[in-house]
Amino acid sequence: MNFNKIAFSFLFLSITVFGQQKITVEDIYSGAFRAKGMSELQSMKNTNQYTVLNFDRTTRSMQIDLYDFATLKKVTTLIDTKEKKELADGIDSYAFSSDEKMILIACNSEQIFRHSFTADYYLYTIATKKLKKLFDFQVQEPTFSPDGKKIAFAKGNNLYIYDIAADESTQITTDGKKNNIINGITDWVYEEEFSFVRAFDWSADSKKIAYIRFDESQVPEFSMTLFNKDLYPTVETFRYPKAGERNSLVSLHIYDVFAATTKEINLGNYDNFYIARMKWTNDANVLSAQILNRHQDNLDLLFIDGNSGTAKVVLNEKDKAYIDVTDNLTFLKDNSFIWTSEKDGFNHIYLYDKAGKLRNQVTKGQWEVTSYYGFDEKTNTVFYQSVENGSINRAVYKIGLDGKNKVLLSTQTGTNAATFSPNFQYYINTFSSATQPTTYALHEAKNGNQLQVIENNEALATKLKGYNLPSKEFFVLKTAKGNELNAWIIKPKDFNASKKYPVLMYQYSGPGSQQVNNEWNSADDYWFMMLAQQGFIVACVDGRGTGFKGADFKKCTQKELGKYELEDQIDAAKALANYPYVDKSRIGIWGWSFGGFMASNCIMKGNDVFKMAIAVAPVTNWRFYDSIYTERYMQTPQENESGYDDNSPINHVNKLKGKFLLIHGSGDDNVHVQNSMQMMEALIQANKQFDSQIYPDNNHGIYGGNTRIHLYTKMTNFIKENL
Repeated sequence: MNFNKIAFSFLFLSITVFGQQKITVEDIYSGAFRAKGMSELQSMKNTNQYTVLNFDRTTRSMQIDLYDFATLKKVTTLIDTKEKKELADGIDSYAFSSDEKMILIACNSEQIFRHSFTADYYLYTIATKKLKKLFDFQVQEPTFSPDGKKIAFAKGNNLYIYDIAADESTQITTDGKKNNIINGITDWVYEEEFSFVRAFDWSADSKKIAYIRFDESQVPEFSMTLFNKDLYPTVETFRYPKAGERNSLVSLHIYDVFAATTKEINLGNYDNFYIARMKWTNDANVLSAQILNRHQDNLDLLFIDGNSGTAKVVLNEKDKAYIDVTDNLTFLKDNSFIWTSEKDGFNHIYLYDKAGKLRNQVTKGQWEVTSYYGFDEKTNTVFYQSVENGSINRAVYKIGLDGKNKVLLSTQTGTNAATFSPNFQYYINTFSSATQPTTYALHEAKNGNQLQVIENNEALATKLKGYNLPSKEFFVLKTAKGNELNAWIIKPKDFNASKKYPVLMYQYSGPGSQQVNNEWNSADDYWFMMLAQQGFIVACVDGRGTGFKGADFKKCTQKELGKYELEDQIDAAKALANYPYVDKSRIGIWGWSFGGFMASNCIMKGNDVFKMAIAVAPVTNWRFYDSIYTERYMQTPQENESGYDDNSPINHVNKLKGKFLLIHGSGDDNVHVQNSMQMMEALIQANKQFDSQIYPDNNHGIYGGNTRIHLYTKMTNFIKENL
């Protein structure tokens, strides 16, 4: 369950009051002052170049431009929409064939759930500049075969193969049916909680396609009413497994492209399991699959023979709490592989041979690897990002595959991320901090030297000086119980230590999350600064259960989601209350999604500490949330009844004393509005007054048109009236 930071970042301010420019909600969420970036940045694989999707405001057109890594100079424009009337509505995304001579272009995308969408697709041949619309219908996840001759795609829960030369499609599954059988595309809960949509993959020799089949026929259905602007509402029904309920039955299949036959892989040793990842290795006849048990504390990495279908376990991981699934599995030329794991208590990089025997733990230390970037086989060097220089920061490193000769490549303290050139000679470093807008610069990979700035958003930084914004101060808050927690605080610019200020606390608090991080402002940060301009102190504390401080800190909340997280927010509020400049009778808290669950718990169980709370799209009863996420941390309600009930705020409504605002989108397919509706009814029956706002047909993100402006204006007014 991830609360997306909707891309309204870097938005600024326009109204001048008494000579000082003041922030308004309208300014923040209008989108008029976004920082410059590098949209759809992709590193090429065959040439030392990269592409960016650019937008020309003068002609209202988009271009896929090709640049040289060494010089940063534009080599050519691969395609310009102003020359292709078919692309008048723009380019949403693009993907290259393996030889990088053709591009699949998506446009007119229609969102399904968080990650999934259908789109119109065009095939563009770079040499001839020929653009061809592939189908007269929208499809999902079209993917080139490695030899560039075919494209596999999904439509109507079935898989197809399109032959480019013959200009014809072959249907390879036929039993796909909505809310029943899905072939090659994940179901709702896999998409949301395992974060992938395309559940099919081409073998390296283009001769086979492996895919996962989902039988959702026994999964309970969930229905949402969509009001729209029609005379009669419509009902959208989809399969949604809540905690303890039946999941889809999954099976793994291999389709032989030339024989037109399908083989089901025998996974009979497993019961009630997930296929959390599936992809072909560099050996064209060996498929890998990651099988998780329902508790998600035991993972088998299988290697499967593409001909016989025989599966063998090459690696097994167990955890006393749960195992996080990643996309870091990387196969080297000899089919040895790189893997990341928390098995020593911190997330690190490991090297295994092709039989699954550990060769080496590449990184070690009481810090976390946060991204694996790649492996340079010429120099036997691994590139990665980690929190080695502080859990609120991100730095880029390189290290030998033998774990020696580690080099810090990034020099600035804050959040660094890298996009490497195909030959690992260069990388584009993306950097920001709480005081520095996002910059993009070219660096040498051998030593990290900066060669050239691409974009530094200097105009943005200059513009902001006129607003004299308050700063975000980072510190470690120590609770009365001795827990040391990362925190930040924003004080009014005219802060006077002899005055008493109200405090609004913000948090998310979900497992493995982080809100106290040293990076450039999100839209919410500007809102916090606006509140500071109006006389509030805003603070944020990452309690136990949050990420990047080791497995023990993150997983201590196991089976009691909301217990220690709540304890830490209450203890943090008490610590802040002891500051001489804080009015301890005026402390509020808010959050979204898991943060809304926490804010609800705080105003109920922390009724002597918090004066008000705002909960946006909260889980109010863990029995209402999905199986994969909830059971990862709580096991099932049948196994852990008290863990569910003791920590769900719907069971503590009788404790409400302060002011409470409950907000939800009625079209939320993730955290269903059922959570807030039943919470409202419980509050009503407890005769507790509260405020609420429903956003019709809005999903978990609650945005679009003036929706964000309305939402944040409502929250601002509630805070000013009640804190």
